[in-house]
Amino acid sequence: MANWVEGRVAAVKHWTGGLYSLQVEADVEPFRAGQFTKLGLELDGDIVGRPYSLVNAPHERPLEFYFNVVPGGPLSPRLATLSPGSRILVAPRASGFMVMEEIPRGDHLWLVATGTGIGPFLSILKTIDPWQRFRRILLVHAVRLANELSYGGLIRGFAAAHPDRFVFIPFVSREATGFALAGRIPAAIADGRLEARAGVAIDTDSQFMLCGNPDMVRDTTDALTARGLKKHRRRDPGQITVENYW
Repeated sequence: MANWVEGRVAAVKHWTGGLYSLQVEADVEPFRAGQFTKLGLELDGDIVGRPYSLVNAPHERPLEFYFNVVPGGPLSPRLATLSPGSRILVAPRASGFMVMEEIPRGDHLWLVATGTGIGPFLSILKTIDPWQRFRRILLVHAVRLANELSYGGLIRGFAAAHPDRFVFIPFVSREATGFALAGRIPAAIADGRLEARAGVAIDTDSQFMLCGNPDMVRDTTDALTARGLKKHRRRDPGQITVENYW
């Protein structure tokens, strides 16, 4: 138990299908927006833990985690059955380098996510840092079905607070809508649809943060590289920062 602190579930929200948000009261160390930590449960005498990104900003409590139930998975189906007051274990120290302090300066910040990969970007957008550093912020969220576009109220709040600086661009791949782009993000970069919707050029004055399934991260990185951007490294600054969500 040395690597865990005991927490209590404060609230559970079932969005749709296998998508859930879990709010947890736990005494953890200070963290930076965009980082992740581990949640754990004692199952059959052993502790089973998995990493999950923090949706809440560092100054907010309770902690919040957005996750998808993996059928047959060792932990997520059990997390979905928890109720307020349930005991849960939380790793006290968060990790991860997809944070504002690691991102070079630029004119435009693109936050590109699939599914639950939007979680760390919501945490970042709740802080003052991105709004102080970038002239325009574009949040891109790709899902299969329109009802999987969770946290709509929060996103509308960003738009209302920053009407001239914030753009939300949803993608829905498995049904037609009257508002979302269709298909995959890399294709929309290649054919110009993403830039047209954003009203912002994809160029080296932009910073891209990618979080989601590995196929999206890989293919979007390739599409951006074809446009002259490169991966960001501390010793070799670039425009693309990535994190695979699983």
